Amino acid sequence: MMITTKAIVLSAIKYGDSNLIVRLFTESDGIKSYMVRGVLSSRKGKFKKGYFQPLTILEIVANHRNKGTLEHLRDVKLHFAYTSLQTDVIKSSLGMFLSEMLVVSIQEEHRNVPLFHFISNGFMWLDSNEKIANFHIIFLLELTKYLGFYPDTSGINYPYFDLKEGEFTASLPSEVIDGEVLEDFKKFLDGDFQSASEIKLNRRSRGLLLDHIIRYYQYHLMAFKKPKSLEILPEIFT
Repeated sequence: MMITTKAIVLSAIKYGDSNLIVRLFTESDGIKSYMVRGVLSSRKGKFKKGYFQPLTILEIVANHRNKGTLEHLRDVKLHFAYTSLQTDVIKSSLGMFLSEMLVVSIQEEHRNVPLFHFISNGFMWLDSNEKIANFHIIFLLELTKYLGFYPDTSGINYPYFDLKEGEFTASLPSEVIDGEVLEDFKKFLDGDFQSASEIKLNRRSRGLLLDHIIRYYQYHLMAFKKPKSLEILPEIFT
């Protein structure tokens, strides 16, 4: 079936000398993988390799056979041209980390327009704003709304957050957020990109909070693996 849809590049892996296997999150069909032949060998080819950088927002025409095999692209063009996300060192580092998080978190092979809009709007916000030190924190917390395990805030005044159960509790379970990290965690709940940018955290506090959020993902997603780029984040924020 021939479709035209917007799509977000999640990853691109070299296959052979000149081909790419590209994983896209499409607005029409969720996760899809495509074989793009010859894109690395010819400057005059149909597709530019720059189109397939992680987080690029495209408009594609594709033939979807929906047989569990690699699909094929017929046409590709930019839907949104970033001005800084892929050139600014800090923004591109955040983008690399979050694209890896999306790859290991999203397994949806069906249409999810709200999730598509959340992701695309998020990275367009990152591209156009400068106060971005907390962007990955709020992005990962808000993403859990679409993945089905957003924290239950009904007991928010309790002194512990149970990572396994995803709720605040008065008792002390084995895996919790508590103390100062819990207070930082609460600041981001029910927030948005703009409000999160105003929250003051030092590098240590931000790192501790991120560690707990990654642990939260590990409890709630099967076969979750920590992104390799996670280790570079403490180096880009002071």
